[in-house]
Amino acid sequence: MDKGAEQAFDYMKSSVKKLGLNGQGKVRINRAGCFDRCDQGPLLVIYPKAVWYTFVDNDDIDEIIESHLMHDKVVERLVVN
Repeated sequence: MDKGAEQAFDYMKSSVKKLGLNGQGKVRINRAGCFDRCDQGPLLVIYPKAVWYTFVDNDDIDEIIESHLMHDKVVERLVVN
């Protein structure tokens, strides 16, 4: 949380809603408990493929939304293994 995760959550949730990607059977943005990887954070995970991402700012989040959520293309430069 000390790395801006709450603001990033709010930004991603509102962006997904604005783009009409949310709703039943579509994208759902949830909070998660501890991932036990604080040194790599902030983090987000996209299921069902369980792709883990780190991000620095809203531009990274926008890229993840457009590339991964809209076009099913993994943003390799932000992937965390």
